[in-house]
Amino acid sequence: MKKINQYILGLGLLVLSLSAFTSCEEETEPATSYATTNQMQRSSAATEALLSAIPSSLNTVWDRGYHYSWGYGSIMKIRDVMTADEALSERAYNQYAQWIECSGIGRDYAVTQFIWNYFYKMVLTTNNLILAVDPGTATTQQLGYLGAAYAFRAMFYLDMARMYEFLPNEKFPDGKNSDGNVVTNLTCPIVKAGMSKEDARKNPRATREDMKKFIEGDLNNAEQNIDKLTDTRDNTLPDKACVYGLKARLYMWVEDYAKAEEYAKKAIAAAKVTPVTKAVALNPTTGFNTTAPWMWGSNQTADAITVKTGILNWTSWMSNETTFGYNGAGAVHCMIGKELYDRISDTDWRKLYWKAPASSPLAGQVPYLKASYKTALSTYASIKFRPGQGNDGESSVAAACAYPLMRVEEMYFIEAEAAAQQNKLADAKTVLNNIMQTRDANYNCLLTDKDAIIEEIVFQKRVELWGEGQSFFDIKRLNYSVKRGYAGTNFYELGRYNTNGRPAWMNLCIVITEENNNSAVKGYNNPDPSSRYTPVVH
Repeated sequence: MKKINQYILGLGLLVLSLSAFTSCEEETEPATSYATTNQMQRSSAATEALLSAIPSSLNTVWDRGYHYSWGYGSIMKIRDVMTADEALSERAYNQYAQWIECSGIGRDYAVTQFIWNYFYKMVLTTNNLILAVDPGTATTQQLGYLGAAYAFRAMFYLDMARMYEFLPNEKFPDGKNSDGNVVTNLTCPIVKAGMSKEDARKNPRATREDMKKFIEGDLNNAEQNIDKLTDTRDNTLPDKACVYGLKARLYMWVEDYAKAEEYAKKAIAAAKVTPVTKAVALNPTTGFNTTAPWMWGSNQTADAITVKTGILNWTSWMSNETTFGYNGAGAVHCMIGKELYDRISDTDWRKLYWKAPASSPLAGQVPYLKASYKTALSTYASIKFRPGQGNDGESSVAAACAYPLMRVEEMYFIEAEAAAQQNKLADAKTVLNNIMQTRDANYNCLLTDKDAIIEEIVFQKRVELWGEGQSFFDIKRLNYSVKRGYAGTNFYELGRYNTNGRPAWMNLCIVITEENNNSAVKGYNNPDPSSRYTPVVH
């Protein structure tokens, strides 16, 4: 893919103009063919290199001209800004405006190409290892690597399936696209290890059921071998608890709530960590920037390209307490949506993740890295994700930090919701109360209505996993509305959309180059939601 035309703006940062919504040029191969490269049987050392390439792939830059393209962490952020959970303070230097404003996110745009191509390049790293290891002749160590590869591939495909699956919505209730084809419950093409490029050119979008079976197969393979992986490298590689956690996510997606509950419980039992404490979570030096408290995380090392860029990384976009990068330069503060914040109890210590209004009793309790940030940050700005080692000035240190891929807290909320979905309301409330009382000693769910209990569980999960890219999936699955336009909102004007049920923009479009080069996808793209919504004026 050739670079798309771009404009450079000031503020000391190289930024793509929000008006540069130009189309992609065609490629000679579909993006999914990136995931088909053949690999020969490797030695243990070579196989280890293939393993290392998988977590490394999460932290590479797709194109330095596009400052949203800093890898998997950015895709997590994209999902969050498509909800009402994460608000960004400004538009002018906001690289995520197209997703926030539902503008220019159809098949012809670079933002669409980034997500599609990046996912399939990550799939490539897993396919390389899967193809390299023959289970019949592999060493025990290689089998452990193989288990990790299957787990990563399952995570990537589960993300893609839930992002690209078309579900009916208020703008496209019949599931028909502009070609007149119904695409409801179609996900994305499945590219297996060793698949030929010719087959990749005739590779249709998998149905929900076929995708579920494929991911389930990968997770069964992972479960069979993952215990042979003796070193998870500070939780940057998955263990059996993570495999169970992925199964819990999978079964929630397909609404097999009995299995979701079963595997959430298994993940909790197998996890080597417990719910993060207030002291750990709010530590100004190590709060949410090390993998130790999590089941699974991604660690940006000092030699990662994302760190070396200085501004195209997790810290630049997710940590407000820095003197560099997009958040730190004051261009774009990352905030919680006001309505979400206001609903959190003042006795819940998680509310201290965000700058409180001056009139709030919490205003003096938020533990800033430095006192200067108390005045510098916008109200509701996040302090959840701290710069590496608490260093707010040196990007090479601050950006060399971790972000979470899976936490054990998520499993408690999955267990609770799955129980409620099966009408086991007492069990659901017991699980919810148990996890919530580690956050708010006064918490006690007294709700009796099933839908209200489920909504409360999902709300508390949204608070718990704020900024971690998970709320999108629950909102889409449960057909919940997104509300950003209301009195006192902190969403900027062009992003103040209110929807009736799941937003149309949560059915991501496939980039046009895939349509052009994969005949089985042509005509079966998701309908373009761009400019289908009008901001609410208050």
